[in-house]
Amino acid sequence: MTTQNLLVELFVEELPPKALKKLGDAFAGVLFEQLKAQGLTAAGSALTAFASPRRLAAHVTAVASQAADKAVSQKLMPVAVGLDASGNATPALLKKLQALGADASAVAGLKRALDGKAEALFYDSTAKGATLQEGLQKALLEAIAKLPIPKVMTYQLADGWSDVKFVRPAHGLVALHGSDVVAIEALGLKAGNSTHGHRFEAAVDPVVLKDADSYAATLKKDGAVIAGFADRKAEIASQLAAAAAKVGGGVKAIEDDALLDEVTALVERPNVLVCEFEKEFLGVPQECLILTMKANQKYFPLLDAAGKLTNKFLVVSNISPSDASAVIGGNERVVRPRLADAKFFFDQDRKKTLASRVAGLDKVVYHNKLGTQGERTQRVRAIAESIANRIDVGRVADVQRAAELAKTDLVTDMVGEFPELQGTMGRYYALNDGLGADVADAIEDHYKPRFAGDELPRNSVGVIVALADKLETLVGMFGIGNLPTGDKDPFALRRHALGVIRMLVEKDLPLGLVELVEGAQPVFGDKIQDASAALVDFIYDRLAGSLREQGYSAQEVDAVLALKPQRLGDVAKRLAAVRAFAALPEAPALAAANKRIANILKKAGEVDAHVNPALLPEDAEKGLYQAMQQLVPTANAQFEQGNYTASLQTLAALRAPVDSFFDGVMVNAEEADLRLNRQGLLRSLHVAMNRVADLSKLAA
Repeated sequence: MTTQNLLVELFVEELPPKALKKLGDAFAGVLFEQLKAQGLTAAGSALTAFASPRRLAAHVTAVASQAADKAVSQKLMPVAVGLDASGNATPALLKKLQALGADASAVAGLKRALDGKAEALFYDSTAKGATLQEGLQKALLEAIAKLPIPKVMTYQLADGWSDVKFVRPAHGLVALHGSDVVAIEALGLKAGNSTHGHRFEAAVDPVVLKDADSYAATLKKDGAVIAGFADRKAEIASQLAAAAAKVGGGVKAIEDDALLDEVTALVERPNVLVCEFEKEFLGVPQECLILTMKANQKYFPLLDAAGKLTNKFLVVSNISPSDASAVIGGNERVVRPRLADAKFFFDQDRKKTLASRVAGLDKVVYHNKLGTQGERTQRVRAIAESIANRIDVGRVADVQRAAELAKTDLVTDMVGEFPELQGTMGRYYALNDGLGADVADAIEDHYKPRFAGDELPRNSVGVIVALADKLETLVGMFGIGNLPTGDKDPFALRRHALGVIRMLVEKDLPLGLVELVEGAQPVFGDKIQDASAALVDFIYDRLAGSLREQGYSAQEVDAVLALKPQRLGDVAKRLAAVRAFAALPEAPALAAANKRIANILKKAGEVDAHVNPALLPEDAEKGLYQAMQQLVPTANAQFEQGNYTASLQTLAALRAPVDSFFDGVMVNAEEADLRLNRQGLLRSLHVAMNRVADLSKLAA
């Protein structure tokens, strides 16, 4: 079949910038899949998606003008229903054939085949392949219907009577197969071969497209539009780097891929310009200035080689005048009040100490069942003080101070304007109050880690307060039954659990998980129910998922976490020991034996790990007992020293006596004293072998 390349474009009013890339990929992707499903594409057909502020488009190579005919086998009905006793067609069969455009002459050609337990009649025919017009019409409507739009607009068409729903009003439709227009319709529009370029800088309007393949080049030349999202993004990145280099002094534009995507979705023909603001504003913390420039103005601040903010920034303009001074001046005038506001907030906030703001937290509701931020602060302080007394008693006073002041910046003007700066501003104000670097850093760091891969708090004070803050949230929310469900986790409990795990593991804190969770429970009084067990299980689940993502096998993770080790800093060493043990030739047999022992003991009920050597008549059980007497003390000593790998490797030498025991000894002997003694021997063995991990989990 002959093919040509296809182009489809919807020309619309300005699309939501934060959703543009997703909309463009979805529009092109669904269109391509629908064409493919209808047999209109070839095996090597390639898709290119285009998305600019005012258009969604797709270019597909090797698209046929008509799909190939397909053989279709259609089930009609059971043979018993379609044919009578003489083998003649029943009225029901003739009616079915007539509905398919066939007559009685087709009966002889019907095929019989089993359909389940009964034999059925099948009618073979040839379905004519869809034409491109039919197929593209269906594909376009499907692509429009499946756009990931949370909320659509309803707008009136030109006839004044009918209306349609779409993300933004659509004003043009292009459909070109090679150079031929495909006669399709959508959103009250008929397809043509012309579109519109840049609002102000297009060389011609409308922009006429010669064929599907000249789309991007024609739009760029005649329409002053870079249609491809990736092409436009690369052009902006290149211009940003060039503009920064032109400023000199080793400055670089701030790296922010989300901002770059958003700006890419705002302009059709990028033009990067260098602007500046008064140096006096650099006295304000750079986080404030950077945030207001990025969030409110979509500017790219310039940082020096040391990462410090300069008084210059980059603007990505959508116009390219010969004299850009008016554009530059306009942007400099716009940013000035924003920076002045930030300076005002900063100056005003520093007139009050953080300590004087503690009372203000009593007026800020945290949760209707858990009270105010003031009450929460007291709970965090109590938990943090308890932890500090266990692991760093010399820093208790600093921990108390940091915990008490950690949330006070929530009632400052700056954080009220920019909530993203909570913690950051607390650090600046703490330094201003002369509280010292450790306390100031802890106030900022108690929110860490904020996301996967984020750094942990810088010092022990910060670690303790961060741990206490996350525990307070977890224990409180579990205690009132406010748990994450599916993909909904409004209080970020999964992230808080991972934060607790990371601090316990990476800082190797000598704290038991159950001890921590249960220790935080009393600070809530009667506000919550005891949900410690559920919370501990939740944290272990998060730990299991995290370990599997790090490359540990499900068997290795299950073996270690089955014992619910209390000190999470030991988990990595236990996993390494299990992995080394599993590589030993003795491992499979010992894992299988361990599983067998666990089943025997489960059926036996309560059995003490006690052995009477005088009640070991068989050589095999004597041999196992003697081997354990020699090896288990060594393995236990290695375990107590934290040398888990050596401990398991020492126990691997028990394989031969364990095999001999099961080959030659009946555990459940009729004599009660022999049976209990052998069960006690197995209990002792089970305890010894499973101190590092539950080895039965390694059994196939």
